[in-house]
Amino acid sequence: MVNGLSGQRMLIGLAIGIIVLIFLVLKTKVQAFLALIICTIIVGVVGGMPLVNITLEDGKTFGIINSITTGFGGTLGSIGIIIGFGVMMGQIFEATGAAKRMAHTFLRLFGKKREEEALALTGFLVSIPIFCDSGFVVLAPIAKAISKFTKKSVIGLGVALAAGLVITHSLVPPTPGPLGVCGIFGIDVGRFILLSIVLALPMTVACIAYTRLFLSKKYYQIPNEEGEIVTMPYQEPDYTNAFSMEEKGMPGTLEAFMPLIVPIVLILINTVASAFGMTSGFMEVLIFLGQPIVAVGLGLLVAIFTLGRSLDRHEALAEMEKGMMSAGIIMLVTGGGGALGQIIKDSGLGTFMAEGLVKTAIPIVVLPLLISTAMRFIQGSGTVAMTTAASISAPIIIASGASPLLGAVACCVGSLFFGYFNDSYFWVVNRTLGVKEAKDQLITWSVTSTIAWAVGVVEVLVLNIFM
Repeated sequence: MVNGLSGQRMLIGLAIGIIVLIFLVLKTKVQAFLALIICTIIVGVVGGMPLVNITLEDGKTFGIINSITTGFGGTLGSIGIIIGFGVMMGQIFEATGAAKRMAHTFLRLFGKKREEEALALTGFLVSIPIFCDSGFVVLAPIAKAISKFTKKSVIGLGVALAAGLVITHSLVPPTPGPLGVCGIFGIDVGRFILLSIVLALPMTVACIAYTRLFLSKKYYQIPNEEGEIVTMPYQEPDYTNAFSMEEKGMPGTLEAFMPLIVPIVLILINTVASAFGMTSGFMEVLIFLGQPIVAVGLGLLVAIFTLGRSLDRHEALAEMEKGMMSAGIIMLVTGGGGALGQIIKDSGLGTFMAEGLVKTAIPIVVLPLLISTAMRFIQGSGTVAMTTAASISAPIIIASGASPLLGAVACCVGSLFFGYFNDSYFWVVNRTLGVKEAKDQLITWSVTSTIAWAVGVVEVLVLNIFM
């Protein structure tokens, strides 16, 4: 019993709430944010929480509405500003050609026969501030141009790009989904960024290997003179005209990368300095500048005053406002997830479930992995999957004494599982690359995303031994 509530009754409430959530998202016109709030209310009502806020002996307010407002506000208070800054920066990248400049830079850096690596790394970096769907639409013409000039299959090239995009989109802040998970778990965003980037690299390498060794030869398709992607007999790459692509109108390399470099370096300094206790004098200023809100804000300013020079004032404001509109639903879903997590925490259900799981031989970090993986498969959205998993598992993991940082990573890894027909990115990738048959679509993208997920699961289980 916690706060006068039965753990078993709250558990039943959570089960009913999740069933209703899945039904609303899959079978009705109810939007995910409203579905999360409805689920939260059901969990509280069925679990026996007070319908009207009451004051406990320790002076704290207790009730369903208090948990919803506290969880919603507390979660967005920590990451809402970063989401806003991040999407505005991403829109500037897209509008000014900075994303394309990154692709060209890596192509020249890696040289011949390393086009898959170049495109994957481009996607890896570009998707940190840009939604992967938008990033793929912007960068796919480069993959097609490389295919046309080198005679390499556009399928292998495009999927390598798509993999790099989706992996960091699912793992690395300031992408909104991972940021929301950080907010729900209450962990340091800087530490999460550093760990998730390290973990994302082996996942990307595994996907590159799959595209290079299997997809590029099984599905040999290249654009014809009219730009239509057609199937042809396999032939060896030809690099005669490999790097003659048009670069007119793109920003310079340093200019394109600087809005990403500035916040990453500042956050890295903040994380290292804080870990070693270097908090006095000039380091105090650097630690302040390395706070994610300040660092990403500075990155946005760098993007506005460098990349934004190619846009007039009205164009720049219109692009940033376009990005802000896309951030609204992410903020609401993230806040809704925070509300569900708060009611689990306030009711004591997290402690109750943690005590039960600790008595079993199952690693507690498997819980967010399973929840996120199941939600991803059921409803398709990686953001909803990781946010829901974080909402349910964060109170349990924290109460058990397990690492919240690893629990947050597990939520994000689970959201990569088997992207298929209910995932918008599945259609963006396959339609853009001209893959039409359902079986081929599954082999092309669903298997690729599952490879990334599988590598991530292994990484989480290995880290669980040491954290």
